[in-house]
Amino acid sequence: MTEDRISSTHPQIPPTTEEARLTRLRLLRSRRVGPTTYHKLMREHGSAEAALNALPEIARTAGVPRYTPTSIDDAKRELNDGRALGARPLFFEDADYPALLKEIPDAPPMLWCLGNTDLFNTPTVALIGARNASSLGMRMAKRLASDLGDAGLTVVSGLARGIDATAHETSLDTGTIAVYAGGLARPYPSQNIGLAEQIAAQGLCLSEQRPNMEPRARHFPARNRIISGLVRAVVVVEAASKSGSLLTARIALDQGRDVLAVPGHPFDARAAGANILIRDGASLVRGAEDVLEVLNTLPLRTLRTDEPPEEPLPRRPKRSLRDTAALHSEILQRLGPSPVSEDQLVRDMVMSSSEVTPVLLDLEMDGKITRLAGGLLSKT
Repeated sequence: MTEDRISSTHPQIPPTTEEARLTRLRLLRSRRVGPTTYHKLMREHGSAEAALNALPEIARTAGVPRYTPTSIDDAKRELNDGRALGARPLFFEDADYPALLKEIPDAPPMLWCLGNTDLFNTPTVALIGARNASSLGMRMAKRLASDLGDAGLTVVSGLARGIDATAHETSLDTGTIAVYAGGLARPYPSQNIGLAEQIAAQGLCLSEQRPNMEPRARHFPARNRIISGLVRAVVVVEAASKSGSLLTARIALDQGRDVLAVPGHPFDARAAGANILIRDGASLVRGAEDVLEVLNTLPLRTLRTDEPPEEPLPRRPKRSLRDTAALHSEILQRLGPSPVSEDQLVRDMVMSSSEVTPVLLDLEMDGKITRLAGGLLSKT
């Protein structure tokens, strides 16, 4: 995890003023700037203000003329919308940003938090599974959430129907965190609005989206990488062979988290995904004791403050227009609709990350490539 952790040659200064928060939010919400691009811009330019000033020229170089970053009025409107809900914006540089989540390469630059953020300081475990779970699966989720909560763990899940909802309901009194796909004003599905209100009152609700954003299909994989990023281990109770829960488990493995699964009957399609995970090496779960046994073997991850300063990033290499076009073409030829990790792409091209990364940013700004959760790239 150390080599993937987001680092910077510039001091991580929390946004202590309203102006600083607005500037960071403007950068984050600007067109074609996602979490990974945001962090790269901050590393390269040193501040949100400098990155904002550089964005139009970066876009122009990438073939996007007349690029305009998000306006200060739009940023103010989002802050006002979130605060009207009673939510707090938590930025990556803030001291109480969750340490585990800070480790992943595409950590959310900002989270909207509604509820008790002290839960970030507790040990956490994700409990996820099928929306159309069986009664046996629901009973198992309830027992796991209850026993893990009694053992002092905070349960993290995605507020979906089935396993997620059961996990949240059962762990309300011991600690639960719900990660939304959409904004905090739009809990999904609608049948869980009452549950969302209970979690906000007793636990914690999180979202990286604008408060009034309706959840869209692309938001769910992004939400899943937050669920797994917040925890030391992910437990899958029931999941089909092609499901969001299985995707979360794959993302968790990429993030260096432990993955555990409850076995199911081979004739039940709802258990196929969990059985596949066990076949591929996930720890088998019969009860909370199995989860606690795995967690006790995992080192507690904390941010180290005694690390020596890192070497400054090399300057962006200058290339001729012909060389740049050739490099763009080579990258696009290597990418396709199937996602590939950025690290693998860099290795395949036999180039340094400092040479390839700025070009990937240009292609992303130009809309020719897409970044996915877990540090993956695909051709648009």
